[in-house]
Amino acid sequence: MNTIHTNPERLERFLTEIAAFGATANGGVTRLALSDEDRDARDRLREWFEEAGCETRIDRMGNMFFIRPGRNRALAPVMTGSHCDSQPQGGRFDGILGIIGGLEAVCALNDAGVTLERDLIVVNWTNEEGSRFTPGTTGSGVFAGKLDREAMYGLTDRDGLTFGAELERIGYKGGDDFDPRPLHANFEYHIEQGPVLERRGRTIGVPKGIVCLRWYDVEIQGVPNHAGPTPMDERQDAIYAFSRMAGRVFDIGLASDGVVATVGEVHPSPNSRNVIAGHVHFTIDIRGWDEAETDRVCEEIEAAIRANAEATGCTVEIRQTWAVERAPFHPELVSLIHQVAGELDLPALDMVSGASHDTVYINQFAPSAMIFVPSIGGRSHAEVEETSWADCAAGADVLLNCILKTANDPESVTYAAPE
Repeated sequence: MNTIHTNPERLERFLTEIAAFGATANGGVTRLALSDEDRDARDRLREWFEEAGCETRIDRMGNMFFIRPGRNRALAPVMTGSHCDSQPQGGRFDGILGIIGGLEAVCALNDAGVTLERDLIVVNWTNEEGSRFTPGTTGSGVFAGKLDREAMYGLTDRDGLTFGAELERIGYKGGDDFDPRPLHANFEYHIEQGPVLERRGRTIGVPKGIVCLRWYDVEIQGVPNHAGPTPMDERQDAIYAFSRMAGRVFDIGLASDGVVATVGEVHPSPNSRNVIAGHVHFTIDIRGWDEAETDRVCEEIEAAIRANAEATGCTVEIRQTWAVERAPFHPELVSLIHQVAGELDLPALDMVSGASHDTVYINQFAPSAMIFVPSIGGRSHAEVEETSWADCAAGADVLLNCILKTANDPESVTYAAPE
């Protein structure tokens, strides 16, 4: 297969300019879903894609689809893309690299004078992170028919603002649905968000799939009281109960077979230095490749939480707020990524994605695979998140040539379902 290349300088310029929307003083971004910063980044993306000759469609979830027309528009299209929202004080590569990589692929195809047989669609999925509105991967989940749109409109942030109202406020609630299915192939280009590629000295990661995921919200109810006069053996201290529970979450994850368990948010009340806390709300994130082992860990953690609530004289409510099955990718597309990386002389590594991505939903109805590039120091979801410009360009080259191959497939070619 003949290969073509992206323009590294243009790719760097796109990534640098888009990072100005929500830029933080320490080199990261805070671009929460449906915020003013998200709106402004969306506006710029639309401007760039339309300058490159793409059509724009926006659906009722605010998902943005940028379409480069192919020669035969009746054929199933090829899709790529990711998300442009970020974590609070997050990184400038997470998600947005996949959209800008798609934009650079469009520009490189234009430079080469290539008209693909099939339409190429680059998508910006709404609210992948889930940091402002929970659950995450909201836009792709509704698109895939796995989340209810009206229920997602009703999600609220910490200020009581709803997803639906904020989507309208920023001007990105489309009037119609857009459904380009069936899709011929779907690729998501992303930073690894872990240390494996850097440690192994590989440029391209080729995950076989995305781990399953379980999210919990936990409410501990104790008894608020004065910190001075209340004897230690008469306290129903919600923070003490939480500390015991958090320790067990870590220990159970540590003892498991490949499952990770994380306490993320912690909100004590009344959060005063001389008051015994009467209430704590906290969250748990549990992930693993083996579904049975992951569910076993969930059950053990739930039991440990209840036992520690009883031991400390508190009550507890445990709610599982999100559950996503693991997503094994399509083997022919995984093999294609390896093939393209080899043709570009880029060392590649088989791996598993420990982070969730929008492809976890798209993979349920369309042949899908992902392309990873290294995260320096294994850091992500933080302002220090960094990937070298050379690696960004290398991954974009792999994406471009996977698009070139699949978007020129004849109508008779289809990709097998994952095992």
